Amino acid sequence: MAQALPLEGIRVIEFCHVVMGPTCGLILGDMGAEVIKVEPVDGDHTRKLTASGAGFFPTYNRNKKSFAVDMKSPRGHEAVLKLIGSADVVIENFRAGAMDKLGFGQAAMRKLKPSLIYCSLKGFLPGPYEHRTGLDEVVQMMGGLAYMTGGRFGPLRAGASVNDVMGGMFGVIAILGALHQLKSTGQGQYVQSGLFENNAFLMGQHMLEGFATGKPVKPMPDRTRAWALYDNFKTLDGELVFVGVVSDGQWKTFCDAFGLQDLLADPALKTNPQRVEARPRILSLVTEIFSKMTKQALMKKCDELGLPFAPIAKPEDLFDDPHLNASGGLAPVTMPLNGVKAKVPALPMEMNGARLTTRLDIPKIGEHTGALLANLGYDAAAIEALLADKVISL
Repeated sequence: MAQALPLEGIRVIEFCHVVMGPTCGLILGDMGAEVIKVEPVDGDHTRKLTASGAGFFPTYNRNKKSFAVDMKSPRGHEAVLKLIGSADVVIENFRAGAMDKLGFGQAAMRKLKPSLIYCSLKGFLPGPYEHRTGLDEVVQMMGGLAYMTGGRFGPLRAGASVNDVMGGMFGVIAILGALHQLKSTGQGQYVQSGLFENNAFLMGQHMLEGFATGKPVKPMPDRTRAWALYDNFKTLDGELVFVGVVSDGQWKTFCDAFGLQDLLADPALKTNPQRVEARPRILSLVTEIFSKMTKQALMKKCDELGLPFAPIAKPEDLFDDPHLNASGGLAPVTMPLNGVKAKVPALPMEMNGARLTTRLDIPKIGEHTGALLANLGYDAAAIEALLADKVISL
């Protein structure tokens, strides 16, 4: 018998789009919560994104039910209120004030149900910027991450939706804390997570680096390496492999394995700071050695030696990654636009020795509306009337 998931029995109503809010709902759903995605009768606009946004919806919307409704219509509004009344948690990531205008703001909903936990995922937490529209790109630019990423190449957006995804994660952390407190207080609460504040959290190590050293913090591409060998190297077959040597023990192992005993015996290279100073000399020798090895031969040797190494992969390479495939690291989903079967990374964690995977495939628009309305007490005639009047879609 399968073990119960930790959030089974928790009902979450999700009013979210794009990445940040759906990530929060995804994590709660993967952990066993019943997550109900409330979307317009013609579907969340994220479903229709193309180009660099084409992966958003299928990545962050498994393990959810779809409740498609016209929230602005009186009967649709009533149905949503009933749905919220049945819930433990509400999450939303619309612009500031939007949920209040719809009649589903946190103060009103928590008055309706005092035990409700209501989570807002915004660009900015309360303060001078809270009225602004926040995007991952915006906060990366204003929060130092784009500067740290691009360096001499100019400000550069990080290669993934880091703030959106982490902001959703911090929303989950706040919700879990509130659920724990609910057990002792019987009271729900309002929790928030902010993109800008998430980005600031990421920058903390660099802020305090500058504070501690008294020197301006250099962007990642312009930094002096902390270790003598911590680089990408071209192999005999023209491929790149990252190799790092990050301890005195690894330095000895490396030199012994690659015939560099002269470097190992050199008293001027005894400590890591000394080796960093001698980087040009060391890199010249190592680059020549690696240029005579194939990618696979170099990776095999580093693996056997226990040295840090990595091929330079593209996102699409992960579909066939042997570790992800063998360990349950890819969850099956069906692409909503064409019905093609695909795989998407699972949450990067195990519980009781098992990965959390897909229980509900990505929902079709309104796929669960009828069943959810019936659960709320609507009979078949009432549901048909709502459908006929385009208040809902099934």
